[in-house]
Amino acid sequence: MITGHRSLATVLRPEALRYNQSRMGIATHDKATQADAASPRGDVRAEFRALTSGCGIYKLDRAHVALTGSDRVRWLNGMVTNNIRDLSERHGVYAFLLNPQGKIQADLYAFNRGENLVVETESSQVETVLQIFDRYIIMDDVEVENLTGKVAVVAMVGPESIATLAAIGLVVPALQPLQFGEAEWEGTAVTVVRGDHPAVPNYRLWVSPESAEGIWSALVRTGAEEVHADALEALRIGCGIPKFGVDIRQRDLPQETGQERALNFTKGCYIGQEIVERIRSRGAVHRMLTGFEVEGARPAPGFRIQEDGKDVAEITSVASVPTESGERILALGYGRREAMVPGKEFVTDDAKIRVAGLPFDGIFPAKG
Repeated sequence: MITGHRSLATVLRPEALRYNQSRMGIATHDKATQADAASPRGDVRAEFRALTSGCGIYKLDRAHVALTGSDRVRWLNGMVTNNIRDLSERHGVYAFLLNPQGKIQADLYAFNRGENLVVETESSQVETVLQIFDRYIIMDDVEVENLTGKVAVVAMVGPESIATLAAIGLVVPALQPLQFGEAEWEGTAVTVVRGDHPAVPNYRLWVSPESAEGIWSALVRTGAEEVHADALEALRIGCGIPKFGVDIRQRDLPQETGQERALNFTKGCYIGQEIVERIRSRGAVHRMLTGFEVEGARPAPGFRIQEDGKDVAEITSVASVPTESGERILALGYGRREAMVPGKEFVTDDAKIRVAGLPFDGIFPAKG
């Protein structure tokens, strides 16, 4: 392990030194320039407090795809890594789309609405998802409808979310993670989906674009706080949730991401299943998603962590997280499994980087 107070130049190979110098975000960029380039910040500490102790709301950029036809369940079950065949009505699952080599091509949620299946993914992924779907529908009775522009999503996070909905007259049934219910607000149909966020209660409201602004305004008047990108990123990283395109890349294997919630090992065949099963049967992957806590200079995504002159980890995302004890710099990244021991430290003159379990400790209020 790299220890002591040697300079970066003495502990990194020259090419890694040049690479990491370009990735030390706070050390090499003026903070004002970073702030100008970022999304609206707001009061990050107050917004983070709303997300963890109150009710924070934001507009979620999601795309929806409806699947109909008599073969829809069997067909989607053969496409994704989770179990669609046994999915109860009004419930959903998180899953990956893989290529035949087992590499992740997209992530998504699939929900059983009875008369159809609804796939929800980030808007940036919907074209990829639609292209993959189109490629594999051959003789199947499956119709695909892109619902882009027909569904707006208002997201709510925090322990006061349900009380805030009730305050505007939107009665929500008790829901389990990834279960949804139907409600009505001022004559408008609203689908309320409970998310699978591991640390704090969270919900998504599927509404018509015409009614989204009215619901949003009502929630804000009732006390929900609008939150912005920095607070949301702090929450995501604090929970240890990888983001597709940032922490999950199209070169990654499912088990490397640590998202076992996306996998089902008894459902039968699907694209890429042979690779996933081979990894399971052999017991492990060589690299794993893990958390890091940083003291000192804040690294940027792409920063490489070394041990004995060799790369053992790479940071993929980083955020300053406001806590009661002060700001903490937390990061996600991938590391060699044998080196990623919780509590292990890697030290240079610029920063001390400590391996941490996910979700991070000391971020969220204790559950009563």
